[in-house]
Amino acid sequence: MSIVADMSLAEYGRMKIEWVQDFMPALGAIKERMAQEQPFKGLTITMSIHMEAKTAYLATVLKAAGAEVHATGCNPLSTQDDVAAGLASLGVETYAKHGVDAKEYRDLLVAALRCHPHLIIDDGGDLLELLTGDYAHLGDRIIGGAEETTTGIHRLKARAKAGLLPFPMMNVNDAKCKHYYDNKYGTGQSVWDAIMHTTNLLVAGKTVVVAGYGYCGRGVAMRAKGMGANVIVTEIDPIKALEASMEGMRVMPMDQAAREGDLFVTTTGCRDVIVGRHFAVMKDNAFLSNAGHFNVEVNGEELERMAVRVFPRRQDIVGYEMPDGRVLNLLAEGRLVNLASGNGHPAEIMDTSFAIQALALEYLRYHGKELDKAVYEIPQEIDDMVSLLKLRGIGMEIDHLTPEQEAYLAGWEV
Repeated sequence: MSIVADMSLAEYGRMKIEWVQDFMPALGAIKERMAQEQPFKGLTITMSIHMEAKTAYLATVLKAAGAEVHATGCNPLSTQDDVAAGLASLGVETYAKHGVDAKEYRDLLVAALRCHPHLIIDDGGDLLELLTGDYAHLGDRIIGGAEETTTGIHRLKARAKAGLLPFPMMNVNDAKCKHYYDNKYGTGQSVWDAIMHTTNLLVAGKTVVVAGYGYCGRGVAMRAKGMGANVIVTEIDPIKALEASMEGMRVMPMDQAAREGDLFVTTTGCRDVIVGRHFAVMKDNAFLSNAGHFNVEVNGEELERMAVRVFPRRQDIVGYEMPDGRVLNLLAEGRLVNLASGNGHPAEIMDTSFAIQALALEYLRYHGKELDKAVYEIPQEIDDMVSLLKLRGIGMEIDHLTPEQEAYLAGWEV
């Protein structure tokens, strides 16, 4: 039985789910096919992804494909209660509430696994953590799963290397249709949408520090530069740092950038990117935000210990007054800013990511029992299929090689 905050919100939640469907043509085409073929008939799927409208639409696609679907969130602040209620009203068992504490969040994850699923979708690795610990018995029927985000892939590969992966997992995050579009263009837009809405302040003219220049960092930096910011990038990878410099960004260590930045965005997937020694030298009214999966990139505990006063300044902004009178502003408790204080990625972006998810589960449905307990890349044919569905959905076509061109590329003669 679903566990949501308020079922009276269901009607508006359904409206939000219906809205995004119009802008997700690739997933819509997959839904149409799967509704006829019923690839998941007789199977149970548990999904833990940010509980908002695009995620809810994916859940309905899997349900239309024959699955019994159980859905929960993957972050205590990213759940939208109206969407959770709307999804529950559409026949998907939903276990998600906004703003729960750590214990209740874990309880909701466990509730979503009590169905003993055959397939899972994870976002950050919380389901897998439970299934390799105290709740391993709930995974007795699992064929395999798919992981959505960079942080989760790091954890997956570490488990696989240690021989602790209990079933095969598909690396959705590194599919081209995911990290090229979702991580770069989705994060690039949704982070600034959330920051601008939350602060109601200009980006133009500010010095923006972007920690990490992977695909997420590239997108955040690109959009900041496009809006007139002076962009600084911090990196540990010399190749990515050189790329940032070639794109016109200044590159320096965080110890130096901390003194110059007006607004900080972390996108590394690592912990303790911004810590006490950085807080000690930041400008008055600097803004701190995180676009990585967990709230560990900006060390909020250390920030609170250093502060002489902690006080709310605006919805989703908390001020930390330092002993010298400076105030540092932390957005969304240091959690994923684009989801904890925004609406997440645009529907057009999540169309490709969630199309990959649906097809990854279908691949596991037919091949999972043959696979070893390892992390698998998305087959190229799935990436290509989703790209073509997306192009057709937005009214575009591409060229194709002629037999003569194929022969030319396959040979060595001019």
